[in-house]
Amino acid sequence: MFSTKQTSIYFKKIARIAFRERVWKFVIFAVIIATLVAAIVGDDMFTTYESTKSGFFTIASACIWIGIFNSVQSICKEHEIIRAEYRQGMKLSAYISANIFWQMLLCLVQSVVIFAVCNVFIDFNSDGIITSAYVEYFITIFLLTFGSAVMGIMLSSIAGNPTTAMTIMPFVLILQLIMSGVLFELSDTSEKIAYITFSKWGMSAFGSIADLNNAKYPLKISEAYPMVERLETEACYDCVASNLLTAWGWCIGLILCFAVISILSLKIKNRDS
Repeated sequence: MFSTKQTSIYFKKIARIAFRERVWKFVIFAVIIATLVAAIVGDDMFTTYESTKSGFFTIASACIWIGIFNSVQSICKEHEIIRAEYRQGMKLSAYISANIFWQMLLCLVQSVVIFAVCNVFIDFNSDGIITSAYVEYFITIFLLTFGSAVMGIMLSSIAGNPTTAMTIMPFVLILQLIMSGVLFELSDTSEKIAYITFSKWGMSAFGSIADLNNAKYPLKISEAYPMVERLETEACYDCVASNLLTAWGWCIGLILCFAVISILSLKIKNRDS
C-alpha cells in the first residue's frame, strides 16, 4: 500500500543526501552535454531533411544519456540499507516514489538548462501543433530526460550492485540508439521492440513538432535544394496532434511501467528478508 508520509520522509532524505553529494554536478553535466550537442548541430539544423532528423536524434540521445546517468546507481548502492529498513516497515512503493519525485525535480531543472542552451545555438520554429512549439519542444525534452531517469531507477533496482548497473547501462543506451529508427530501418519485429524505447517516441514528437515531412518551417529544404524531391516520408513525423499526443502518451506509459517494475524488483529481492 502506498504511504504519502513515508514518501515525503524518503524524499527529504534523498534530497539531503543529494545536496551533500553535490547534486549540482548533474546540472553542470547537462550544461556541458547540451552545449556540445547544440553547438555541433546548430549550424546545419533546419537546412535539409537529413540534417534536421540527425539533429533531433542527437538531442534526444543526449536527453536519454543525461537522464539514465542521473539514476542508474541510485537504488543498487543502497540495497543493504533498503533491506534493513524494509524489515522495519518501509514501504518499497514509497521509497521508489520518493526517488522518482526527486528525479522529476532534478530532470525539470536539467530540461530547462538543455532547452535554454539549445535555443542559443538552434533557431527552433515557434508555431507548434497544439500550442507554442517552444512549449512542445520543452515537454518532449523533459519527458525524454525524466523517462530515462525512471528507466535508470528500474535498472538500478534490478542490478545487484553499482558495477552491474554501469555494465548494463551501455547496452540499454545502444538499444535506444538502434531502435530510434534513425540509424537503421526497422523490420516488423524491431519496430515492435522500438515501442518500448524513449528514442522512438522522442523522434516522433520532435519530427511532428517541426513538421519534418512537409518541410513547412523552418526546414528551408526548398531553398537549399530546389531540385530535390524527397521520395520517402515517415508517418510518425506528420505535423498532426495525434502523433505528438501518442508520443507523449507512450513516454508517460513507459514511465509508469518502469516505476512498477522497479517496485516489483525490490519486492522480489527483499521477499525473503
